[in-house]
Amino acid sequence: MGSPLKDLSKIVVFGLVLSMFTSCGSDESTEEESSESFATNEAELNRNRAEIDRGLFQKGEWRAHWQEKVGEFDASTFELAMTDSLDPMEMPERNPILKGDPLFPYQFPHPSGNGTVDIYSYKIEAQENIDTPFLNPDSEVVWYRGDGMRERLLFMGPSGMFEEGMWLNDNEFLVLGYFEGVDGYRPMAWIIDVENHVLKQFQLNKSAEIYEHASYIDKKINRLDLS
Repeated sequence: MGSPLKDLSKIVVFGLVLSMFTSCGSDESTEEESSESFATNEAELNRNRAEIDRGLFQKGEWRAHWQEKVGEFDASTFELAMTDSLDPMEMPERNPILKGDPLFPYQFPHPSGNGTVDIYSYKIEAQENIDTPFLNPDSEVVWYRGDGMRERLLFMGPSGMFEEGMWLNDNEFLVLGYFEGVDGYRPMAWIIDVENHVLKQFQLNKSAEIYEHASYIDKKINRLDLS
């Protein structure tokens, strides 16, 4: 019969060895999970950049307008700055921008007919009783859904502007614009998942020192004089 001290020593050694194997297995599992998570994030990031590239192609005037200010760029030069959940602000209201309104041609109908996104009517004051349209300091992206509800998707103060947009698919809407920071005016891209209420904000890795705030909208909405 062995001594109690020797038996205790064997138990301690066995425990340490087992702990080492368990620890290694746990580390390997964690590394695999992290690697899988990173791969998924990279795949999603590549998908988003492909969507931005499609937006830059379809909205070539916006891209050309900003390339005059900052030089050549594409989706690869946009960096993911933020991913955030959206708190949907909705209320009953049907789209007031109807045929005959000067801003009607500049709205973005949902691909499957579920309402319309509007990014200009909040920014541009162009009612019948106003002789000269002008720009409000703030900007808003609103979805007038097919069920008669008005949902605010994005809002920004005078530090930037939403200039262009398009539906990427039934659930995602792309907004192009800029943000004014300490280093100048930086082109931005926002991808809004309207189904899951998730926002991804991308920023270009270069900026312009000087930019005329209304220059793109004044060029795009040529039926209105914003001077």
